[in-house]
Amino acid sequence: MQVKPADLPRRLGAGLAPVYLVSGDETLLVQEACDAVLAAARAQGYTERSIIHAEQGFNWNDVVQDASSMSLFAERRVVDVRVPSGKFDRGASEVLRAYAGHPAEDTLLLIRTVRLDPRQRQSAWFKALDSLGVVVLVWPIGVGELPRWLAGRLRAAGLDLDRNALACLAERVEGNLLAAVQEIEKLKLAGLPEPISAEDLLTVLEDAAHYNAFELIDSTMAGDPARVSRILVSLREEGVALFAILGALTSQLRRVASGDRLPPQRQRLVSSLLRRLGPETGIQRVLAECALVDAQGKGQLVGDAWLSLEKLLLGLSGLEGFPPATGLDPRR
Repeated sequence: MQVKPADLPRRLGAGLAPVYLVSGDETLLVQEACDAVLAAARAQGYTERSIIHAEQGFNWNDVVQDASSMSLFAERRVVDVRVPSGKFDRGASEVLRAYAGHPAEDTLLLIRTVRLDPRQRQSAWFKALDSLGVVVLVWPIGVGELPRWLAGRLRAAGLDLDRNALACLAERVEGNLLAAVQEIEKLKLAGLPEPISAEDLLTVLEDAAHYNAFELIDSTMAGDPARVSRILVSLREEGVALFAILGALTSQLRRVASGDRLPPQRQRLVSSLLRRLGPETGIQRVLAECALVDAQGKGQLVGDAWLSLEKLLLGLSGLEGFPPATGLDPRR
């Protein structure tokens, strides 16, 4: 049974399953989901826990042996398996499918891992665990969902922020949920008058936003130049390579040009970009300009590659005064 993280406490209250699989890249949310499972297990008498790290070359039969072995100290126990790579080979598949058919008594198997790709979620071992127990798929909190998520956290902490302060907090902690929780704890200790204003918030708030190149590209496609500029500055300050950003951008553009089928949400972003670019040749023109920025970055053309990249991205995002193409002259 697949449940959302928000629904997990209610599901745990209805009784424990023999197996829990928690998967996702949001470390904080994965940890909180696993903590909820462990707390419910302790309340039901699962007083012993063994932790297994499934690193490269791990033998999954060790999980079965551990789960099936008798405990000297507790009648019930948890086997907590951590798979940092997210890779489940044929051996793992066979063991997990067999275990799902005959789970160990008085043992709760908890498996936590990074986000599983669609192919893995269609695999036989995944379906076997889904049928036997509970699967929690933790998805990233998007920029549009972040204010509501923060509002819920703030209410739980007994804090009240006005609208501008909430928007400011969301901007400062975007992409870094752990920092968001830490900032909320700081606000609890600050004792600011409520509802907390943006001005008061800034006196105690740090800029803890964390981005990646793909968020930059999504903002470009969505036509959000202010966010594009903010993310690009952040990435550069963090030491992200120019060529890593260019590689991600050209990869996405080539996928668009190839006509690959995209998820609905991504298709909306692509459609927004194509409306601004105009003819289909626009993608090829942008790819050509990416090549010029790449040449600047390698010292093969005169010019500031970072500035050229910023102009290109702002133009693609539709900023008034910036054309969709930067018009770099390869002869300079």
